[in-house]
Amino acid sequence: MRKQSAIAACAFALATIVPAAASAKLMPNVVDTSSRFSGSCCVYTGAPALAVTLSMVEAGGGPSNFSTVTLLKKLTGNSFAAEVAKLTKQYGKEQVAQFLKTFDFVVNDSLRIVTEKKIALPSKPDPDPNDGRALAAALWSAGQTGEGFNVEVMLDRAVSHPIHLQVMKDIDAKYGIGIDAQYHAILTTAMKDLAAAYQLPM
Repeated sequence: MRKQSAIAACAFALATIVPAAASAKLMPNVVDTSSRFSGSCCVYTGAPALAVTLSMVEAGGGPSNFSTVTLLKKLTGNSFAAEVAKLTKQYGKEQVAQFLKTFDFVVNDSLRIVTEKKIALPSKPDPDPNDGRALAAALWSAGQTGEGFNVEVMLDRAVSHPIHLQVMKDIDAKYGIGIDAQYHAILTTAMKDLAAAYQLPM
């Protein structure tokens, strides 16, 4: 029951991340359309930022050896242990462990879909995968709507909205919709923590 309550709380939190009404401030290709876990707005319909995506994958160990833990260590630097402790206190040890497992699945599933669709990744990542602050800033920027950060817009920009939707369906099939909601919620918190740590524009 406690785990179900935690997942329900994640889903509720995600529903309140974005204001109910979007305005004309939305960025190009960001549309005022309801997204699955982020309330009434928004969806990114433009081309994916594949150079940033490649940088994220390389920072996590590369396509054949990706690890969310490796990625988070690169993004957080000396603050890795503190960030894991914060997320564990906030969400629980089991939930954070599942988040890491889900993130690994998301990246591997996305790469599988990209390969099947014959989508060519750039030859060079941008920013440098070894520059944790620059990568955190690029991912934070990818989630901007014009009215703040939205984790689903970040994921849309990472791989495109249609592939993001397919990956969510695959998460549901493997782990269930509650785990999917939890993944989005913890990722949102981690990104906001990175933005605060690096003093990125909020």
